[in-house]
Amino acid sequence: MAHYVVLASFTDQGIRNVKGTLERSKAFRKTAEGMGVKVEDIYWTLGQYDLVIGLEAKDDETVTALLLKVGALGNVKSKTLRAFDEKEMGAILGKV
Repeated sequence: MAHYVVLASFTDQGIRNVKGTLERSKAFRKTAEGMGVKVEDIYWTLGQYDLVIGLEAKDDETVTALLLKVGALGNVKSKTLRAFDEKEMGAILGKV
């Protein structure tokens, strides 16, 4: 399974409805699970991004579909980073 870090910011709509963020996070987890994506962590943060989310999925396409689906709701904008754990990085370095 591949790992992803999602950096998300509230849109104007999302911040106007910020009191619903916990309910939206529950709905996000349910949607992700239904698409075969494991939500490892969700953190609400200070600074440039409002949320940091850890995901695990079988491929980039599945995560992209999930985040497009969530983005279309209009509450957050996101940037996604593909992440490699220690074992994966070792395999990559073995090819260098």
